Amino acid sequence: MLEQIFLVEEAPEGGYIAKALGEAIFTQADDLPALRTAIKEAVLCHFEDDKMPKMVRLQE
Repeated sequence: MLEQIFLVEEAPEGGYIAKALGEAIFTQADDLPALRTAIKEAVLCHFEDDKMPKMVRLQE
């Protein structure tokens, strides 16, 4: 896979949520730096090494 895109939105209760397009990956955090870390961890847990995306993009 070349890239995985995440849709980033402000959560109604505060903080941010991120949803992967085309994959069942969802994560949330209190601020954007923490969200970037949570996305990296979620991607590492979700994909096998041979399916790991080469790039992760955030779409706000």
